[in-house]
Amino acid sequence: MDVGVEISLYPLQEQPLPPIRALIERLNAVPGLRVVTNSLSTQLFGDYELLMQTLTRELRVALAGLPRGVVILKMVGPLAD
Repeated sequence: MDVGVEISLYPLQEQPLPPIRALIERLNAVPGLRVVTNSLSTQLFGDYELLMQTLTRELRVALAGLPRGVVILKMVGPLAD
């Protein structure tokens, strides 16, 4: 089942852009996911299992590298073929 997730990462630190860019780069490297980025959020589209496994792994990495951060997720699905 294909789903879509909108994700926004807000690193609560002096230089917020490097961790955001690093997360987006890692997400773009995942085969099977479509990643669309704009100035406010990043949208991910793909198989539910792949997307959730990817978010679990990559959000753990992103948050572990921050003193504190906020992540907002919105999910829609299933998506039509």
